[in-house]
Amino acid sequence: MRRQDREIKDFDEILQVISKCQVCRLALNDGEYPYILPLNFGMALENGKVIFYFHGALEGKKYDLIAANNKAGFEMDCAARLVTTLEDGNCTMEYESVIGRGKIEILPDSEKERALDILMKHYHKEDFPYNKAVIPRTKVFKLTVETCTGKRRMKSGV
Repeated sequence: MRRQDREIKDFDEILQVISKCQVCRLALNDGEYPYILPLNFGMALENGKVIFYFHGALEGKKYDLIAANNKAGFEMDCAARLVTTLEDGNCTMEYESVIGRGKIEILPDSEKERALDILMKHYHKEDFPYNKAVIPRTKVFKLTVETCTGKRRMKSGV
C-alpha cells in the first residue's frame, strides 16, 4: 500500500469497517475484462478466516464465471464524505475501505439456511423472520478470504 499512513493494520478494526459496509463488490475473471458485481453480504469468522456469504438467483453469468475460475477479488467501502475547504479551494474524500481476494465455493442445500441467517444478521441486528420458502429458489455461495487490507482517510479523525 502506497499510503501506509492510511492503512488499517489492526484486524479487529478491519472487521469493524466490514460491519459498517452495505455492499461488497466481487470481481470475477471474464477473460479480457473483469466482471464486477455489487452484492449484499454477510460475514463470519471461521477458524480465524473471514468468510463472506452471498445469495442470488439459481442461474446467471456469475455462476458460469465462478465455475470456470473460482478466484475473486472484492472491495467494499463506507463512510464516504466529501470534505471541502473553501478558503484554499481544496476538496478530498473521507472513507473507509477493505479490499482483498479469495476463493468462492457454491454451498450445498444443507448449508444454505445457516449462510442466509448470517447474511440477514448483517442488515438486521435482531433475528429477522425471513420467508424460508425462498431457500430452494436461492443459490448461496461463500468467499473464503485469503488476503485483505483496510484503508481509512478521515480528515477530522475517527
